[in-house]
Amino acid sequence: MSLYRCPTLLDLSGVAPIVRVSFRSSTGKANLIVIWLATLACLTALNAEPAHAQTKSDTAPHQSLLNALNDVRSRGCGGNTNPTTGLRHDPRLSAAAARVAGGVQLAEALKSAAYRSPRTTLIALSGYTSARAISQGAAKHSCNTLMDAEFKDLGFYARGTQTWIVLAVPFLPPESADADQIEARVLSLVNQARSQPRLCGTEALTAAPPVRLNIRLHAASAAHADEMARLNYFNHTGHDGRHVSERANRAGYVWQAIGENIASGQMNADLAVQGWLKSPSHCANLMMPSYTEMGLAFAVNPQSDGGVYWVQVFGLPK
Repeated sequence: MSLYRCPTLLDLSGVAPIVRVSFRSSTGKANLIVIWLATLACLTALNAEPAHAQTKSDTAPHQSLLNALNDVRSRGCGGNTNPTTGLRHDPRLSAAAARVAGGVQLAEALKSAAYRSPRTTLIALSGYTSARAISQGAAKHSCNTLMDAEFKDLGFYARGTQTWIVLAVPFLPPESADADQIEARVLSLVNQARSQPRLCGTEALTAAPPVRLNIRLHAASAAHADEMARLNYFNHTGHDGRHVSERANRAGYVWQAIGENIASGQMNADLAVQGWLKSPSHCANLMMPSYTEMGLAFAVNPQSDGGVYWVQVFGLPK
């Protein structure tokens, strides 16, 4: 009968484990083989312990840090005293934060974590350990980012005194069932914009008459939006080389003047129109006084680069 003991000591550096093997045998045979097997078993067990301990030490108390960050958002920070809604923890963003901590770019980390977002940002902090200290550091160095109401999801990863926080706007695209209401909303926003003089870049434009919806312009818009989403590209020139004038012809729209605005990534109609109005060329197109009709469509493909594709076609019929 044999008895094996594997007590573990730590060397003075606290890094490398020292293994002491004690062996007693009543047979006196094959001692060397048994010692090697016992030693190997002990070393295997010891090698597993540091990996487990490292994982535990790298995992931040998610709920405590989430509560601390949401406490900042509820009270405000810096000069931003307007409270905003709390953040939700998403494990995929924490997985992405861990990959960023390992040297991976944020975009690649998000893709690996299968998290789709129209807008993300990273807050990297050093020198903080407790949840409260980390939240105070985030408020001190990135107050406006932390208070941004568009950010709804977050994830984080902590290692020692370093913390990586990923904030994201969730991918919540418009529903195809709401297409008619969304087109009507864009029409309302466009006519509201056209009703008053506007500065498009450096060009001062006068107010323009309202436009009305046209089903053929809608068809031309839908065809281009669907193709961009399906084939994952973003351009006024179609995959077949055609332009808006040819797409309008194909839809049966007989025109004197034609124009097109496109956008990608916006999650709702208001953001799409805001983006067009901020762009001088798109704004001037939207304010063109000769246009009397409009069509609007969008298409969604979560696997594409843009996610959501918007197409707006203006026209003046013959």
